[in-house]
Amino acid sequence: MQGMDIQTGKAISGIAHLKQSITNILTTPKGSRIMRREYGSNLFNRIDNPINGELIANIYSDIVEAIFNFEPRFEVSSISVDSILPGAIILSLEGKYLPTNESLKIENITITKGQQ
Repeated sequence: MQGMDIQTGKAISGIAHLKQSITNILTTPKGSRIMRREYGSNLFNRIDNPINGELIANIYSDIVEAIFNFEPRFEVSSISVDSILPGAIILSLEGKYLPTNESLKIENITITKGQQ
């Protein structure tokens, strides 16, 4: 799959496109795209919630659901909530890039209130 780099406007493909796609999915609030209301994740509903086991479980569930629904090239094997700050959640993912069976780590995915 090929796309356009959001920083440079140049064509990207492969793992670079996958990383950008996953970041876009997780940082897009579900319901915010007019023609694709189901696209994105529910992670914004988790920002500033009390930090406990239920919050972590909900974050994991939201990530797996969003990637399963919108990014068939990636299989999640591990999720790390690196930091929960006022107004932000910082995540890392590990998994497999399915077209090549390559192990992959995606770090520093930051979900903030300002993205809504």
